[in-house]
Amino acid sequence: MRGVSFEIPNKYGKQLFDILKEVDISRWDWQIGGGEAYVIENGTLGTDLFGTITNLTGKELIKLISENEYYLIFADLKASMKIESELKIETYEDFLESDCQFVFLLVDSSYVTIYSKSKATIQSLYDQAVAAKYKKVEFITDSNDERTILIAF
Repeated sequence: MRGVSFEIPNKYGKQLFDILKEVDISRWDWQIGGGEAYVIENGTLGTDLFGTITNLTGKELIKLISENEYYLIFADLKASMKIESELKIETYEDFLESDCQFVFLLVDSSYVTIYSKSKATIQSLYDQAVAAKYKKVEFITDSNDERTILIAF
């Protein structure tokens, strides 16, 4: 088991928080890759959710994704025990060989792919957050993983 994939509703909300609150994301440092996401201000798209931020502690990420509603278009978040330089995670093999522990990718506002080195984390996400709330939920395995790169944008 490599991860889990699913579809989220294409709407404003706190989807990152709703999904990631089931995982202890505060224990990791996060690299924010290329993406597009906007804070909702006065009922419409406002400022860039991540702006120029490239790295966050887990606590900073929780604060950012839990305070305001936002609209996600593309998101690329990678977690490691400590980010001292930019993670170069482009393939699943890169992921396995790195200190990266968790990858969250969102494409086209709806399609989420999550990879984790912890099978317990994958199972917990599936059981607690994903299966009951989202559509087209599937475990990602060695035999069905069609993704060739681990970047969203």
